[in-house]
Amino acid sequence: MTTRWLTPDEQRAWRAYIAATLLLEDAVDRQLQQEAGMPHMYYSILSVLSETPERQLRMTDLAERLKITRSRLTYAVQRLEKDGLVRREGCPTDKRGSTAVLTDEGMAVLERAAPGHVEAVRTHLFDHLDAHQVAQLEEIFTGVAEALQGDETRSTPEDVPWRRRSPKSCS
Repeated sequence: MTTRWLTPDEQRAWRAYIAATLLLEDAVDRQLQQEAGMPHMYYSILSVLSETPERQLRMTDLAERLKITRSRLTYAVQRLEKDGLVRREGCPTDKRGSTAVLTDEGMAVLERAAPGHVEAVRTHLFDHLDAHQVAQLEEIFTGVAEALQGDETRSTPEDVPWRRRSPKSCS
């Protein structure tokens, strides 16, 4: 098999992507740690749960939406449970499954953390882009995510897999 080396343009783009994503994740994580006392991953869990019906989601579906392993999610949810921000409930229709539920306290913490988080994302990313670049960014990363998930068909932004999937019900 012949190695398909990156062209100089591709190498520069790859290195720019790596540098930007590492720096952006570090800046967002640092802001959330300082202002909300939690890492970005925990904020993301609370945020996803806040956007679901009844603020709950099966753990497997939550892991899929967050693009993390179930074991990593379990560890994070255990910590959030200790802090009273999330609770886990068994799934009555699937004894092996469990559901993560955002508590009222978790919702209050999320509501306090959200303005600072949004400002950090805006400051560190979107303030450096114009509207056309924002659209390009969405198109590029939607395509990459679909390819990595094995989705051969191109979707409109409203139909990307993590937006169109309806969670499995436990009832």
